[in-house]
Amino acid sequence: MEPRIVYVNSPFDNREAVAELAPAGFELVQARAGTPAYREALGEASYLVGFVDGLVEEGLYRAAPKLKLIQLLSAGYDRADVPAARRAGVPLANNGGANAVAVAEHAVLLMLAVCRRLPLQHANVGSGRWRGNEPPRVHELKGRTLGIVGLGTIGKKTARLAGAFGMTVHYYDIARLTEDAEDALGVQFRLLGELLRTSDIVSLHVPLNPTTRHLIGAREIALLKPTAVLVNTSRGPVLDEVALTEALAAGKIAGAGLDVFDQEPPEADNPLFSLDNVVLTAHLAGPTVESSTARLRNAFDNVERVERGEPALWVIPELEESPVDADPA
Repeated sequence: MEPRIVYVNSPFDNREAVAELAPAGFELVQARAGTPAYREALGEASYLVGFVDGLVEEGLYRAAPKLKLIQLLSAGYDRADVPAARRAGVPLANNGGANAVAVAEHAVLLMLAVCRRLPLQHANVGSGRWRGNEPPRVHELKGRTLGIVGLGTIGKKTARLAGAFGMTVHYYDIARLTEDAEDALGVQFRLLGELLRTSDIVSLHVPLNPTTRHLIGAREIALLKPTAVLVNTSRGPVLDEVALTEALAAGKIAGAGLDVFDQEPPEADNPLFSLDNVVLTAHLAGPTVESSTARLRNAFDNVERVERGEPALWVIPELEESPVDADPA
């Protein structure tokens, strides 16, 4: 009997691409979570693949007693019941940085859009104000200091892109690089408070867990320069959204670029929507044509690896003996 992969479909999936990339020698069942087909398939499932961190809880392991690996297509896993995963002893792996390029590019996109006031310029041109309107006060990235909070896979890629723009890059992470690694990447370590006080742009790239929830709150935002820009492509609750909104509205910081929110989707009356110094996207930093393929490639490679009897790659730090940093998206 072929080992069964249960692939949990999302509204954004290309089912044909999933079937095309699925490895030979496995039974592939594609189903939406909670459907009769999904529940029926779990009993003989060896592998569960998809955006499934929200499905990781005690009942999953009872329904799928033959699981060898839960393979996430996301980098983040903040909805997963990690203690339940630990008790079950089944590896829980994230996407191995498959969306790291996409998220790093999106972080730089938000930096540029805020610093160049792109929404305002677009609105002016679209409404016919080509000449005669006040030129917006905009800034270049070159020569500015970028502070990266969380130097995992995405943080490192963001640092490389920032270096190409001629930025000075500082970072804060609980796992420091060696001096040689810092030199090779072109980054310098700073304490969190020091980084916040001295950076022109701060970009957040940490996973959401109890230690990072509201890591950047009112006290931390108060340390930022009045000319600073804050970018978040990690998870909304890493940042105190209420404190950020108050600081933006009062002009205590210059602007923000946000791909994530405390509540998703945000309420229609979210006060961020009325501010002209923010650029907002809908938690779409990670999904690209290229990253979608890379997620599947990594996922099915890991499935084949485990089936060969080799250790799974990209197991989340909480289930590893030696934790490593990880990026969400």
